[in-house]
Amino acid sequence: MVELLPKARVKWACRRGMLELDVILEPFVEQAYDALSDEGKYVFQRLVTCEDPDLFAWFMGHEECPDPELKRMVKLILDRIRV
Repeated sequence: MVELLPKARVKWACRRGMLELDVILEPFVEQAYDALSDEGKYVFQRLVTCEDPDLFAWFMGHEECPDPELKRMVKLILDRIRV
């Protein structure tokens, strides 16, 4: 498996150009990232490398993410913020 980034770098990657994404991603990193498995952390790190318009479309339900792992991570994040 690829080496995981330090949490501080992951937090920095969550600072996006769209406030809507910041509001979703930053709290997730603060509250749930540490509880993810290493595989989950890797998938999350992949997710935050995606382009803002794609992330926005996936999180808002306008489009379905084509990558199954990323799609599951989007669902996990959405489920967490709906609680």
